[in-house]
Amino acid sequence: MRIDHLEMRWVRLPLVAPFRTSFGTSYDRDTFLVRVVTDEGVEGWSECGAEPEPLYSSEFLAGAELVLRDHLMPRLVALGDRLAAHLVQPTLAPVTGHPMAKHVLETAILDAQLRATGLGFADHLGSVRDRVPAGVSVGIMDEIDELVAAVGGYLEQGYVRIKLKIEPGWDLEPVRVIRETYGDIPLQVDANAAYTLLDAQHLARLDEFDLLLIEQPLPEDDMRGHAELARRIRTPVCLDESITSARDAATAIVLGAAAIINIKPSRVGGYLESRRIHDVAHAHGIPVWCGGMLETGIGRAPNLALAALPGFTLPGDTSASDRYYRTDLTEPFVLEDGHVRVPTGPGTGVDVLPDVLEDVTISTSTIPWRA
Repeated sequence: MRIDHLEMRWVRLPLVAPFRTSFGTSYDRDTFLVRVVTDEGVEGWSECGAEPEPLYSSEFLAGAELVLRDHLMPRLVALGDRLAAHLVQPTLAPVTGHPMAKHVLETAILDAQLRATGLGFADHLGSVRDRVPAGVSVGIMDEIDELVAAVGGYLEQGYVRIKLKIEPGWDLEPVRVIRETYGDIPLQVDANAAYTLLDAQHLARLDEFDLLLIEQPLPEDDMRGHAELARRIRTPVCLDESITSARDAATAIVLGAAAIINIKPSRVGGYLESRRIHDVAHAHGIPVWCGGMLETGIGRAPNLALAALPGFTLPGDTSASDRYYRTDLTEPFVLEDGHVRVPTGPGTGVDVLPDVLEDVTISTSTIPWRA
């Protein structure tokens, strides 16, 4: 397969409501999309998971664009007609880091490759379900009453799991009120690395709320600290930012640093590495679930295919489109009895809506793809 050209399209979609975490508050989804066209005229689409600022990770959108153009693309061009999705990771390996930039290239190429053969992401990855249970992530809010109302609304919509963002000063009381208000609902918290091991005694006070897990409580490079924290609290520790590869997953499992793993394809460099992480965790009896990065339908579709693998035994952040957007870039994903259906068409199984895309596009550029 050869790619004739690659198009980068910057887009901005307003969120239905501000989304606040310990990293800051988002009012819009700013990202860029990648569209590849093969020599057979087949399109492949993907969505960059990076954010405008390097807060969630060291990557950020402008940096991802630069490294993609100047350092990743030339290496793939050199493959010529041998280009294939499974060769993307080893070909780009000499470029240190930048998994989100690598993810967006691998995903677009995999989408085009599968569309050309009529195969879908779900079949290619080995999915075993046609729909997945949907959880919802609830950001930090100004008032607890506002949080209670928001959680109640999501439960009424049918979401089967609630995740609360927490940070120092917004943790014990919000969790206590939600547990007392809504009883024995599946409930978990996400700290986004806002604490240190010195907070272990404080975090142990969350044990009384019978949470599914506490996600990434400590800094991403503190694997030893997470292992020690796991010995001091009863709430299962789930790692997110700390896991960037199957090797990281194996290390975390051996150290006892992760009882659960959140797999975000953009964070680990793509869906093929995501599957490898799943396989390592599944072999060790460690449950995994699929996290989210405020994806539009372009990124949500392959996430759903991934979340249908057998080791994904916990509801992920694979919510319906209207959780974040009034109008999605694809036909909207909807909640059905607490679940979202896995696309079944070729590639990601979804098509971009041209009129919507045009409305949210900020700029477009094309990179010639010729060896």
